[in-house]
Amino acid sequence: MTVRFGDGRSNGPSDGRSDGRSNGRTAETIVERVRDSRPGEIPARLCAVAVELLPVTGASVSLRADGVPLRLTATDDRAAQLTDIQATLGDGPCPCAGASGTPVLASDLTAGRDARRWPVFAQQATAAGVCAVYALPLGSDRVCVGTLDLYRDTVGELTSDELWTAGCVARLVTVSLTDLSRTARLDGRDGLVDLADHDEIHQAAGMIMAQLGIGADDALARLRAHAFAHGRTVLVVARDVLGRRRRLDRE
Repeated sequence: MTVRFGDGRSNGPSDGRSDGRSNGRTAETIVERVRDSRPGEIPARLCAVAVELLPVTGASVSLRADGVPLRLTATDDRAAQLTDIQATLGDGPCPCAGASGTPVLASDLTAGRDARRWPVFAQQATAAGVCAVYALPLGSDRVCVGTLDLYRDTVGELTSDELWTAGCVARLVTVSLTDLSRTARLDGRDGLVDLADHDEIHQAAGMIMAQLGIGADDALARLRAHAFAHGRTVLVVARDVLGRRRRLDRE
């Protein structure tokens, strides 16, 4: 299920109208929770606010780096695991939302359309106790810089008011990332997070390209496939390749 956020209201199962007083209280709660936060703390606090205000179990923020989700923060281990699963598979609501620039809502990963759309991801997510995932893009209409990913351990859709709240949180995460990027440049740092993990994955893909004489996309796909087949994350396998503890021979 895919929807677009426009003027702060979201398409959903109801008529799209939101209660102004309820939305005002939501905005006040968000402001209260992030007040006096340092710039680097705001994405994590906004994830916690999302869990507080919405019927979700956990939340995370990931940045997009050459199609690989790079986790910035997560409320819990299961939210972090979901990012790792999608980074390894290269598939799921998070990559789809990042690529399309529109929210991707998987309300039931246990059966039906969502389970069929991402069968491997759905199987791994439900095995981890996740039944629904809602991925919202971060950035502008032209550029998607990452995603806000929400999950819960029960199936079900978000209402239009809940989607409005999720959209508010996503927009504030985008603002916080912009401020973080500006602060990083002023401080002489290269970016929002340590990009070493991303670099290791692509360095390993480069080694596989040289070893097997294949292109970059095929090398990254081979790395992901090997990680999946052995029940490991793509980052762990990349580090083994770089450390020459593992070689991905041509099959």
